[in-house]
Amino acid sequence: MAKSSLPAEMTSQPAQPRVGPAIRRLRRQQDRTLAELGLACNLSVGFLSQVERELATPSLGALAQIAHALGVEVEYFVASPASTSAFSRAGEREQYWVAANSMIYERLNADFPGSVLSTIIITLPPGFRSEVASHDGEEIIYQLEGRTELVLDGKPFLLGPGDSLHFRSSQPHHWLNPSDQTSRMLWTGTAHIHRRMFGPQGAGQT
Repeated sequence: MAKSSLPAEMTSQPAQPRVGPAIRRLRRQQDRTLAELGLACNLSVGFLSQVERELATPSLGALAQIAHALGVEVEYFVASPASTSAFSRAGEREQYWVAANSMIYERLNADFPGSVLSTIIITLPPGFRSEVASHDGEEIIYQLEGRTELVLDGKPFLLGPGDSLHFRSSQPHHWLNPSDQTSRMLWTGTAHIHRRMFGPQGAGQT
């Protein structure tokens, strides 16, 4: 079997704040049960319980849904680079992640009033599997390197370099890296993964 091509940055990531305990603390401060939170963010109680106990790591999209349900920005849980310019240069974008050795993100979209798209380059380590999610909106995945299997309504789609998939986010979906090599994909969607508040209307929900 070929050796993993896991990048050095994925094996030497500095510690991030502990997301699970932060979610549990905020949920309890609001006197809400796991079932109530699960209903609000459209994630299963079992998955949320594993996240709070640090037995599972949510994707950035799932974390954004949890953050919105708890009334905070996703940056409450994860420090991510601010988008101050519409232009970004390859090799100069900051990388960030929810937990060590999980997915790595590079943000491409900028914040401005009325914007509706989030665009991120996602790197999946070998064997990674995301949670099952469904929410409002739509998503496009374009495979850059390696392979990603996206399971949509129970039907698997194996994406290689140059392949793409466009789907409604309301369809239950998850993705995984079935190989022993890293996978990189360009993700664009209407889920408000990073969206600052502009005036009293806010940005909406993931």
